[in-house]
Amino acid sequence: MKEKLSKILKYALSAALAAVLLYFSFREVEWADFVEGLRDCRWGYIILSMAAGAFAFWLRGLRWRRLLLPIDDSISRVTSFNGVNIGNISNFVFPRIGEFVRCGVITRRSQPADPANPERKKASYDKVLGTVVLERSWELLVMLLLLAVVIVGGFNRFGSFFIEQIWNPMAARLDFSLWWIVAALAVSGIAALYALWHFRDTNVFCRKVWGVFQGILQGFASCLKMEKKWLFFAYTALVWLTYWLMAASTMWAAPFLEGLNLIDALFLSLVGGLGFAVPVPGGIGAFHFIISLALSGIYGIPMEMGIIYATISHTSQAITQILFGAGSYAYEALKK
Repeated sequence: MKEKLSKILKYALSAALAAVLLYFSFREVEWADFVEGLRDCRWGYIILSMAAGAFAFWLRGLRWRRLLLPIDDSISRVTSFNGVNIGNISNFVFPRIGEFVRCGVITRRSQPADPANPERKKASYDKVLGTVVLERSWELLVMLLLLAVVIVGGFNRFGSFFIEQIWNPMAARLDFSLWWIVAALAVSGIAALYALWHFRDTNVFCRKVWGVFQGILQGFASCLKMEKKWLFFAYTALVWLTYWLMAASTMWAAPFLEGLNLIDALFLSLVGGLGFAVPVPGGIGAFHFIISLALSGIYGIPMEMGIIYATISHTSQAITQILFGAGSYAYEALKK
């Protein structure tokens, strides 16, 4: 009962945060101008953006499979693709839960490690979770590197936005340096790991958690055993090219953004990624808020115009994720 109440409370807080961000995003919108802006959009480019998004799902499935093969070489391309899609649609139910759901898809399809014990899979849940942590960590690292390159390359335009709109307001709300928070979290993490290791033989809880942690480390180690490592990096490059194409296509669809170039499209793609990192279902509200803020703060585009871009970008991505997620779920259910 307590666990159910905790889940309900978490979802309620997440949904409330999304609603607040949506309110701040849309509160100054002139709805007549908003509707007129939607009518002027070139919808052929939106179809191109959705096609690029679907291709990105396939590429992410192929990239993830490279990490999974050392654990279980029976994992198919379709299974990893379905896992990505089902994870995407699950994030609309509860933020970040999709990363755990797609682990279950792979484990369910994995071959038994021991024929005498079919419940024990080669790709056990904790090992698969390790590959997901590695993949998402790599994705975050690439995003931050690209963001740093874009900001340094065009600091006068992009750097001031992050300093004035994100870093300074966040730092002003705290009475001490943000680095103290980072240091405290690092020390707490190290202390927790030491406690789990020290009491792994004497405490049931620590033993179970330490076992999961070992499985995650084994999933990390699968990267070192990965054959054709260059394919993993090639898929990563292609994934980000499709993200770039998605942002550029949506930008081309909006006539009021004709003055923006491909570098601006890459910047909007990276900023949108930060919006999806906020723990709200499907990035709703957070994506709209940060995109419209960026367009207003850097390019001087009115908020209602920025909201149009954010709305068509987010909605087209959401429709693509829902369609492919539902299709993959139906495929897995019928196959079972």
